[in-house]
Amino acid sequence: MSEKKMSQSRKNHLKSLLLQIGKSMLEEEAQEAEKEKRKYMEENCPTLSIPQSTQELQELCHQLYKQIDLVDEERYDMEIKVKKCNKEIDDLKIKVQDLNGRFKKPALKRVRMSAEAMLAALLGSKHKVSLDLRANLKQVKKEVKEEEKQTGDWRKNVEDKAGMDGRKKMFETEAVGF
Repeated sequence: MSEKKMSQSRKNHLKSLLLQIGKSMLEEEAQEAEKEKRKYMEENCPTLSIPQSTQELQELCHQLYKQIDLVDEERYDMEIKVKKCNKEIDDLKIKVQDLNGRFKKPALKRVRMSAEAMLAALLGSKHKVSLDLRANLKQVKKEVKEEEKQTGDWRKNVEDKAGMDGRKKMFETEAVGF
């Protein structure tokens, strides 16, 4: 079953109606917000009457100071609540990522730090670690082979190198013939 398509003029008409309705709703919300603001100001901020004497002026200053303290306390409490909620949201996001198995690697910043400074930062200033890698290596001494020690004429060791007596004799007879 094919659905009938709406004509372009009908679409434009409906779109303009939706925009008009949205505009009127935004205006109503703005008026309600203005009414709430006025109501709040009337409740919390009474009309200011400027006193004539210095004593009355000092009392007014003390009252305003107390109100400022209360507002600052409320603001501080709200900030703490917001920070706590943001931390909980971040923790929950991490848990969701763990459950999904998808991890986003954070962008790491390149830090220029020596290995000793990095270990000191990780272990704290109490532990002093020297990063002398050569000190921990095993010392290996070269063993000098006996053959290398005997650096002499090869002809002196012919008996050792000849192996079989018959070959030694052949070698001697050939040497005598020349």
